[in-house]
Amino acid sequence: MEKVKEKINIYRDKNLDLNLKKNYMKAMNDENFKTLVNKFKINEDTIIKNTSKFLKSCNNLKNCKGCRSIATCKNELAGYVYYPCINKNNLLTFKYLACKHKKKILKEDNEVKNVFTFNEPIEIKRAKMKDIFVDDKNRYPVIKYLKKFIDNYEKKEVKGLFLHGNFGCGKTYMISACLNEMSKKNINSAIVYWPEFLRTIKSSFNKPKELSNFDTLFDKVCDVEILLIDDIGAEDTTPWSRDEILGTILQSRMQNKLVTFMTSNLNIEELEDHLSITRENVDRVKARRIIERIKYMMEDIELISESRRK
Repeated sequence: MEKVKEKINIYRDKNLDLNLKKNYMKAMNDENFKTLVNKFKINEDTIIKNTSKFLKSCNNLKNCKGCRSIATCKNELAGYVYYPCINKNNLLTFKYLACKHKKKILKEDNEVKNVFTFNEPIEIKRAKMKDIFVDDKNRYPVIKYLKKFIDNYEKKEVKGLFLHGNFGCGKTYMISACLNEMSKKNINSAIVYWPEFLRTIKSSFNKPKELSNFDTLFDKVCDVEILLIDDIGAEDTTPWSRDEILGTILQSRMQNKLVTFMTSNLNIEELEDHLSITRENVDRVKARRIIERIKYMMEDIELISESRRK
């Protein structure tokens, strides 16, 4: 019985070797395959055993030709190429290597490592001053302010900006580009999408203390050198979110002379109305207290421009 099993295994091994050899011979008719394997000083047996992996590499490289961005990447792992390598022990291995588009993104991400973002889209993390559209004169006051801010930040005390205007006009992108520029000077900043930040803070109360990230997040927005509170006014106002969270953050930052930016679809008067009305009651005194802090800490600029969300 053992001899029968041994013969079967020998037959299977020979059959497997034969199939590998056939696949290799067929693959060698492909110029791309031949070019790739010829780049490496490895014996034929090793190539035969790894034919399918080399073919996968060839297919990945083929997909990369003419590819314009990661958004159009056809490879199974977007932004990466399955590619053969020789390791330090002189053995053949295959790795996923970043393509030119992915390398650019990784480099850009590293350049803005001093910017903490909370629930913001990837384009915000990579916003650049040079990419801000200048085809609308309504944008000029904002661009002028941001450039002045960048130039004067380390020279003298400066104010943040309360930037309000219509949906999709680029408010968040423009300020984020400014903060990304500041990160090159090793200035730490944070960008938080306010409605989601409040939801996360609230949900952390239901977790055990050792699993809650409340203290970390709250301290971050209170203490970071520059803060952008994005889309304030889009949240549901409660006495807790207004007085204990927003009020405390602004008070702390005001006392420590830390720069704060805000974006909103509401102007300052509309924001005051929004902050005054909760499900429980209307409290204009406490809303006014928040607004006075905003006016003290920030310049007020309106941006009405074409929506860029297309």
